[in-house]
Amino acid sequence: MLAGCALFALSAAPLQALAAFGLTTNTGDYTIDTGAGLVFKVLRTATSQAGVGDISSLVYNGVELQGQTKGSHIASGFSGLYTGVTAVSVSAAQPDTDTIKITVTTGNLTHYYMARRNVSHIYMGTNITAEPSVGEFRWITRMKSNILTGVPAESNLNGTTTTVESTDVFGFANGETRSKYYGNQRTLDYTLRGITGSGVGVYMVYDNREGASGGPFFRDIQNQSSSTTSGDTELYNYMNSGHNQTEAYRMGFHGPYALLFTGGGTPAIPDMSWVANMGLTGYVAASGRGGVTVAGMTGLDSSYPYTVGFSNSTAQYWGAANASSGQMTKTGMKPGTYTMTVYKNELAVDSRSVTVSAGSTTSVSSFAVTGDPAAKTALWRIGKWDGSPKEFLNGDKVNAMHPSDTRMAYWTPADYIVGTSSDATGFPAYQWKGVNGAINVRFNLTAAQVVSSSTYQLRVGITAAYANARPQVTVNGWTSAVPTASTQPDSRSMTIGTYRGNNAMFTFTVPVANLVVGQNILTLAPASGSSGTTYLSPGYAYDAVDLIKTP
Repeated sequence: MLAGCALFALSAAPLQALAAFGLTTNTGDYTIDTGAGLVFKVLRTATSQAGVGDISSLVYNGVELQGQTKGSHIASGFSGLYTGVTAVSVSAAQPDTDTIKITVTTGNLTHYYMARRNVSHIYMGTNITAEPSVGEFRWITRMKSNILTGVPAESNLNGTTTTVESTDVFGFANGETRSKYYGNQRTLDYTLRGITGSGVGVYMVYDNREGASGGPFFRDIQNQSSSTTSGDTELYNYMNSGHNQTEAYRMGFHGPYALLFTGGGTPAIPDMSWVANMGLTGYVAASGRGGVTVAGMTGLDSSYPYTVGFSNSTAQYWGAANASSGQMTKTGMKPGTYTMTVYKNELAVDSRSVTVSAGSTTSVSSFAVTGDPAAKTALWRIGKWDGSPKEFLNGDKVNAMHPSDTRMAYWTPADYIVGTSSDATGFPAYQWKGVNGAINVRFNLTAAQVVSSSTYQLRVGITAAYANARPQVTVNGWTSAVPTASTQPDSRSMTIGTYRGNNAMFTFTVPVANLVVGQNILTLAPASGSSGTTYLSPGYAYDAVDLIKTP
């Protein structure tokens, strides 16, 4: 253990790394020196800026990176995470000569900080048995924005001058927008997320997301930088939130995840299997896990990636299927019975049940995927049945900016002409009652296509909806009934950088008497009993629209 006088020298003298790996216990904090240039402090007593259990200092190669107005912590601090619970306890241990473990407990939460000899990482894990009362379960690292300047542009608030929406979407005088919601990855794509400065980089390496919620395509906050250089640059690991959350929260162990400190370069993802020996509450070791192997799938469209997801109330997993054979293997799963879902890009096209046992691999025989809407031949189709609006007008920008951003194309293009118009320029990714409330589609039918004995179904697919919006259609003067709204999260979605709600298809049977040989006009309009204005009016994100004739 380092001597107390060494800690005093650190506090009083210019910042510098301590000489060797070790743990120092002080009245107010634990100081951990990784022996690799990183020294961090975890508070034992609260200060005016940070609470018990918070990281209050992050010194890397002699430079203080920690923001000085608040600590780094779970949610907005450990005290008060649960209603009526303000007590927080912090303890320290050295499980072996090369490892330091700090344990923070409050209410139904246990959080761990871990350090390894001569490794400039802070490893973490968090176990919960109840969702924090504050409504968000996240790790947030707050660092100095004047040092860590290399940040994602979409979430960099520096220089913004106006509030665009709520208190979390901001704008510049030129009409461009920024928010912590923009530029975030799908969880399927999580690996490393970093911010950099001169001679320094800090990276979040995420866990396997088994304890999080929302599935492989869920998006949540990863970064935010202050509107001023005197503020903080933030690096997050959101584990549960109310940000367009499509399924119930999961309890249990979340992690391990880690903060990696470098000289600016992108680090390798570290092996964190050693935490199995750290006695972490809720952690399930490899010996207590199993897996699934799918022999193959038929009925796949080679134009798309396929993901196989597994979910139950305890855990979620996913893996990529082989592009040609459909074969896939997933290991490291907690025991239990899962819903196994096959996704064509982001659209569920098959679902079945599978049971996983510890210490073994469950084999699933080859099967045919039969739930792809694109398998039906259409008289015409706008978009692609793939669970995403990316192919439509502004679809390439919706994850990166507010829909009012001046870089967006006009949301109300001219009438879409089937066979002539382009999806990317002629049909909007999103439709709102108060913005582009009527979209017209013109399509031609031949005499051979208008048959009195045939049935005509207009299918409208959406990937998310706000304020109970659902499409109502009019074809040549015939107007459909208003369908029942799809099941969607009760939160913003399309204005906070995500189209990922619950995919839904609305099917309308169009009377053949209302179809004509020659030009027909379809009008699509959002219907809802809820109110709102402009981009917070009832609306939805499109997946595809088509017309099916049977026979």
